[in-house]
Amino acid sequence: MSIASIMVSLDLGPSAASRVRLAADLAGRFEATLTGVAARRIPGLGPVEDVKSAQAAYDKERSKLAAEFERIKEVFTRNVGPEVRMGWREAEGGAEAFLIQQARGADLAILGRSSSEEGRGAMAADPGAVLMEVGRPVLVVPPDLDHLKAARIVIAWKDAPEARRAVTAALPFVAHADQVYVVSAGADAPFEGAEEVSEFLARHGAHVTPHFLDVRAGKIADEIQRFASYQDADLVVMGGYGHSRLREWLFGGVTRDILRVSPLCCLMSH
Repeated sequence: MSIASIMVSLDLGPSAASRVRLAADLAGRFEATLTGVAARRIPGLGPVEDVKSAQAAYDKERSKLAAEFERIKEVFTRNVGPEVRMGWREAEGGAEAFLIQQARGADLAILGRSSSEEGRGAMAADPGAVLMEVGRPVLVVPPDLDHLKAARIVIAWKDAPEARRAVTAALPFVAHADQVYVVSAGADAPFEGAEEVSEFLARHGAHVTPHFLDVRAGKIADEIQRFASYQDADLVVMGGYGHSRLREWLFGGVTRDILRVSPLCCLMSH
């Protein structure tokens, strides 16, 4: 496994610059091309008197969007640096849909963590929505974090297809890590699976140990984060949305909780 193409989702929020710096650092580390991606729909124009008025209103909104793209692109180019190959994609349309479409040419998509407090607006792509559809690994970055060392990695293991894909997606990071912890959590978690995944990663050169966390179902996300903090890890690897996204929204789930509050970067696959 290698990472040759990275895409980073951009918006007008205060964390965009730090997210670009983190993405650029990873692109330099993996000798990958970094592409900035931004999109926003033009809002409905509402009642207008005639076609001419409608066109004038649309042109005004289109100019506003073009100015926003210029601001975001400037943040992107200023924070990437000269050593990284870079590209830029922008579109009038939904942020999630455009990123999902463009990510067909990427090994990794980087997005900001979900948070109603960031005020990122319509241009911010929702990580949960992208994760469900993109078919690529997604690295979710918390606010204001501009570097991911990934020297100590926690893999939240559950024997399911999305977790297996996440482990495979993590191999480029695992290859450079000092220590990897494979964590199986919950009363029904098969510890044997964690041991087998640890052996698999060891064959890829990882310094890895399996761990079992005896915790009730509703507290798994909290316990994984506590374990990662205790081990001084800065990257959590996990499968995303083993249940439907609607079910997690209604009843809660590990993916939803991690996307909402995790202070660490999370590498996820669905």
